[in-house]
Formats: sequence, structure tokens, C-alpha cells
Amino acid sequence: MRIEAISDTGLVRKGNEDSFLINKALGLFAVADGMGGHEAGEVASFLAVKTLETAVRDSKGREGALEAAIKAANQEIYSQAQQKSSLAGMGTTLTAVYYQEDGISIGHVGDSRAYLIRDSQATLLTRDHSLVAELIRSGQISEEEGKNHPHRHVVTRALGTEPEVEVDMLFPGVKQGDRLFLCTDGLSNLIKSEEIAQTVDQAAAPEQALELLKQMALERGGFDNLTALLIEF
Repeated sequence: MRIEAISDTGLVRKGNEDSFLINKALGLFAVADGMGGHEAGEVASFLAVKTLETAVRDSKGREGALEAAIKAANQEIYSQAQQKSSLAGMGTTLTAVYYQEDGISIGHVGDSRAYLIRDSQATLLTRDHSLVAELIRSGQISEEEGKNHPHRHVVTRALGTEPEVEVDMLFPGVKQGDRLFLCTDGLSNLIKSEEIAQTVDQAAAPEQALELLKQMALERGGFDNLTALLIEF
């Protein structure tokens, strides 16, 4: 297994509120996109990946460990936001992959994404928890209209905004040669799934693929922080 990651502030935001996690020993990988005033978003995404890591390590691989760890992260962020006025209202997305001998589990909250890249195609595994995604799914707007919708950054589910959170759990079957691609919406809002697959396929190495995708997003405006993580099996 080979894992590479990239993160960039972009061209508009002053700071980077994204976080990512690579823990090969645990088989745990994640991206998180924080939100909130001042530095609260940065705090939320950092707490998400750190609490996730600690909780999974403490679980010693028990069944349901990833979902329980994500819920623990939610409680930690929510608790911190209640205690400190400067952190009030903070939250974060979280998309995490947990690799164990008996298979892979993905836990997901928010609008960061996980794609499976196989046979030169990138298949979106996760479902965006966002206002625009819900409008598209219900047929009220088209995907094209969603790209420029004024509320395209509004998430309907995040870690830390409520005392409890529902976690989407996925269990994709992967085989040798497959790749998992995790990213925040600073990248997925600007780059299509077929472009992700093509870039990953044609690049000489994972780090080159990530650099090319970052440059592509920046050339298209770089309106948000962007983070991506590529796992090769």
C-alpha cells in the first residue's frame, strides 16, 4: 500500500482549515474540512482527525470502531465549542478510511468525498451531506445549476454542530490495483471525477497526480482550501 497527501490554502482564503490523517500502522486515513469563525474551523478539523486517531487506536480493532471513533470526534468538537465562546458554532466534515485484514470501512459526514478509482474510472462512493446535493437528488435543480448555486457551501450534516451525529458507513470491496481518493470540496467542486481518474492514471507517481490536481484547481480559481489523499492498493 502506498499513500500520498497534499493540502493547499488556495488563492482566496487566508488560512487552511483543512486537516488530514495518515496513520499506516493503524491503517487509518482521513480528510476533514473545518468551518467556523476566526480559527475555529482549523480547530474543528484538527480535533476531528486527532480524536479519530486516538479512539481507533484505543478500540484495538473492535467491530464498529470507525463509526464509534467518528461519533467520539463529534462529541469532542461539540464539547469544545460549548466551553469556549471563540469556538462556538464550529464544525467539520470528515471522510475516513479504516483498512483492516478483513476489509475496508469508510465513515463519512459532510461533503468531503471518497472515490474508488478502477479501470480508468472514478466512482463516487460517498454521498454529499449538503443543501445543493439534496436539491439535486430531489430533482429541484440540475447538477449544472448546483455548481454555481449561492448556497453550494452549506452542509446539512457536520461533526461538532450537534451533540449526536449520524455517520454514513460504507464497506467497499477493493482489489489489487485499486486506488481510493479522498478530497475536500475545494478540489471536488472544481474537478470532475473523470478528470481525477485520468490524472491519477496518467501520472508517473501518486505525488505527481496530486500536484497536477492541485494545480488544476488553482488554475480554475482556487476558491477554497483543498486537500486530497491518494491510497494505492
